[in-house]
Amino acid sequence: MSEDIYYRSSSNRDRLIHIVDSDPATCEALSVLFRLEGFQTTFSVEAAHFLLGLERRIPDIVVLNLRLGEDSGLSLLRRVKAMGTGTPVFMLADYPQLEAAVTAMKIGAADVIAKPIDTEHFLTDIRAALRQDVHLNAMQGGRRSVEVRGFAQLTPREREVLQLITNGQSNKEAGRVLGISPRTVEVHRARVMEKLCARNTADLMRIVLTS
Repeated sequence: MSEDIYYRSSSNRDRLIHIVDSDPATCEALSVLFRLEGFQTTFSVEAAHFLLGLERRIPDIVVLNLRLGEDSGLSLLRRVKAMGTGTPVFMLADYPQLEAAVTAMKIGAADVIAKPIDTEHFLTDIRAALRQDVHLNAMQGGRRSVEVRGFAQLTPREREVLQLITNGQSNKEAGRVLGISPRTVEVHRARVMEKLCARNTADLMRIVLTS
């Protein structure tokens, strides 16, 4: 696993892209491509290294081959999506694999990219994915299930407060639901706003309600 970092764009310098491909040449080439755009990069040539990396830091983007030696990239895709962090996963296909590509999209892949890679198109897709700060799942039980990029940074209580704010509750109403004071809700809300880089409540709602 390589963890060399090259910075150019200040807007990308805190973004980590994790490349997972059993071909080291592909990993190196994509690492150079993304570093030239100012991203941080790391790569793994096998599943075990990738899973170890996830324990250390959740990446902003995962680029994952449909095949990793004898392993299927689809199982790793399921692992990433099950984490609920909102991390977009782009799947790479060494050759046309229609059935696997359809399955990947159903699981939640952002896209399936066939080799040879159209780098300009790929970078456009990466940028578009990173602009989507928040994803809202389908309404369940009358309440929105919120999935936020960087959601893992929030504490369990902050996640609860964010959920209630998203559903339109006031500090007083959220406090009643959680069994805490409105002032405590306000403190949690302020921390959520800080972590999600929201300037005010209206900005927070914009982040949550747009994708």
